[in-house]
Amino acid sequence: MTSPPQIETIRLSDGYRAVVRWWRRERPRGAVLYLHGIQSHGGWYGESGGLLAEKGLTVLMPDRRGSGMNREQRGHAASADQCLSDVKEMLDLLLRTTGLPTAHVVGVSWGGKMAAALAAASPSKVRTLTLISPGLFPKVDMTAAAKVRVALALVNDRHRLFDIPLNDPRLFTANPERIAWLEHDELMLRQVSASFLLASRHLDRRARQLRRSGWRGGVHLFLAGRDKIINNERTREWLAELGPSDAQTTAYPDGEHTLEFEADNRPFLDAVVDWIVERC
Repeated sequence: MTSPPQIETIRLSDGYRAVVRWWRRERPRGAVLYLHGIQSHGGWYGESGGLLAEKGLTVLMPDRRGSGMNREQRGHAASADQCLSDVKEMLDLLLRTTGLPTAHVVGVSWGGKMAAALAAASPSKVRTLTLISPGLFPKVDMTAAAKVRVALALVNDRHRLFDIPLNDPRLFTANPERIAWLEHDELMLRQVSASFLLASRHLDRRARQLRRSGWRGGVHLFLAGRDKIINNERTREWLAELGPSDAQTTAYPDGEHTLEFEADNRPFLDAVVDWIVERC
């Protein structure tokens, strides 16, 4: 068992009270900002967060505005600017707390594009990116009819909620224990607002602009061979186009989307932790 995090509430600049998980170290060898996916929350990634802390890193794992333990404005985000502002504030909080000039950013699934957008926006503060099944090029999308309803809602009711087309736990894992756990996860986000969906589209473009941003950090890309949610081949092409000097891809041919949920997840967890620790 890894050490549990401290759960705290912080106030963002617009007054929103956001719940975060902290693993603090007195003299950290590095700092990690850990960003979860569209439906998930920090509770999914306690093992990797705890292992990073055991190696001497301070880890900040926020639940995104409107998700996880955050009940206010459930499923909603006003804009891509608001999403990016939130993670910028989290990054600055982490750097102030540790006294370090840069942080390693981990992004899982949807959080992967948020991580890439953050590196593009704050290139001097992001040391490396660890992108785990990043949601840069999804396979799963809303139906054409649902997109029409979203477009209408953007005119008439931007807070209107729509089902996320990922509500089957088997899209995330084939591990029976984790499937059962997800089926009873009351914090899992199942709907998002029309405004959030538009913000997500805008973040796609910002994440894909990373190559033109001047950011020159290292990237470790993790891919699951049986991923039903993201397009692995297009993601590999994106990394090749990005062309970082320090790049590594680790693929698990039999893995499912949420690699942390694999029945034998230790090889994956060790690979995540070791790569970051080597760059501290």
